[in-house]
Amino acid sequence: MGSGQVTDWQGKNVTVAGLGVSGVPAAKVLHGLGAKVTVVNDGDDPRAREQAAELEALGVTVRLGDGATLPEGTELIVTAPGWKPDKPLFAAADAAGVPVWGDVELAWRLRKPGAADWLAVTGTNGKTTTVQMLASILKAAGLRTAAVGNIGVSLLDAVLGEEEYDVLAVELSSYQLHWAPSPRAHSAAVLNLAPDHLDWHGSMEAYARDKGRIYEGNRVACVYNVADKATEDLVREADVEEGCRAVGFTLGTPGPSQLGVVEGILVDRAFVENRQRNAQELAEVSDVTPPAPHNIANALAAAALARAYGVPASAVRDGLRAFTPDAHRIAHVADVDGVAYIDDSKATNTHAAEASLAAYESIVWIAGGLAKGATFDELVAGAAKRLRGAVLIGRDRALIREALARHAPEVPVVDLDRTDTGAMLRAVQEARRLARPGDTVLLAPACASMDMFTNYNKRGDAFAQAVRELGA
Repeated sequence: MGSGQVTDWQGKNVTVAGLGVSGVPAAKVLHGLGAKVTVVNDGDDPRAREQAAELEALGVTVRLGDGATLPEGTELIVTAPGWKPDKPLFAAADAAGVPVWGDVELAWRLRKPGAADWLAVTGTNGKTTTVQMLASILKAAGLRTAAVGNIGVSLLDAVLGEEEYDVLAVELSSYQLHWAPSPRAHSAAVLNLAPDHLDWHGSMEAYARDKGRIYEGNRVACVYNVADKATEDLVREADVEEGCRAVGFTLGTPGPSQLGVVEGILVDRAFVENRQRNAQELAEVSDVTPPAPHNIANALAAAALARAYGVPASAVRDGLRAFTPDAHRIAHVADVDGVAYIDDSKATNTHAAEASLAAYESIVWIAGGLAKGATFDELVAGAAKRLRGAVLIGRDRALIREALARHAPEVPVVDLDRTDTGAMLRAVQEARRLARPGDTVLLAPACASMDMFTNYNKRGDAFAQAVRELGA
């Protein structure tokens, strides 16, 4: 089970770690290839039992509530990306010399000859939006493409399905990259790097190292963020193919081998003849929705990858115009009494919240939830002068309250000590009380949602519903 393609799966003993979004398709695919598949799963809840029954009906062995021990005779583990590297199962695999692949690694190894190129995107924030923008641009150029990977569309399905693609826009999380040593993208981008998932990776260095894997073996372009030196450092450290170029994106005027912004125009000085002197206009800032600074950066990264693939400038403009962002990403819900209410529930970490807070002048900020090991001093210090007030919700809100006391002591703070479903309505009512006409009430929690809500979508829905009740 080295680095090459595995052609004969017949009778191979493969253990799939974890059910869920990636585990079930992996188990089905491997079983279909003739492998002897055993699925191990930590949890034993109704959803897991339902998925187990579906797999057992096919002839797959499933062990619920036992994810720690290595099944007898295992020759390969295929893991769900969320499983932490320090799990006992992986220590047992290491001791037995059994390789561990993620679902992305499996998809890469199972590609058909002449399969679609991958244009890959990672980063702490902006991945999904950038990949969707990229797919929209590629479609505008007449290419057969799809946005796949960590975005909720299984890479396995894209690689093994009936549909034929020219090129795939692939979102990869740090978890997925950790378990995927082999994929080699045509071109790839790291959008930004900020502390996130450190409880999983163990350190910022390990997190950055996993993100940097996306550049390994790139053929045409390694796209980095000029404003985030750590992304450029990862390009320098990467082992790429001869002739592969470093291409930067910036919100300022671009230098040679960069894409940037000049007087409201997105311009390319990387993929043009004589880049010392020439620039190609790609689109206007107004073609990007919403035109917040961090979203312009996403558009430039998407444009850089598309241009690396040879897409014409007109397709960049048409693709960006055709793109509409997913819900809960700086979505304008309503104006009530001259105050704008913005849902950025997707801002689940400090880096995303920082970008969101930078887009508005005078803000009543609704924040809090699960901090995932984050600290908030830098975020609050940077946003202090824009804050009219703050309403704090969720389990780890005290961490934000303390940062506000240190860096923005004059900002009024409402601390909501409740986690029931009515808490969001109360938060919005308190925010309305603090806001003045011309202000923005911004839900940018800087935290995960699972202490109060199933996911960030449900949190955003609760906010939007509460705003509609105000308006009524």
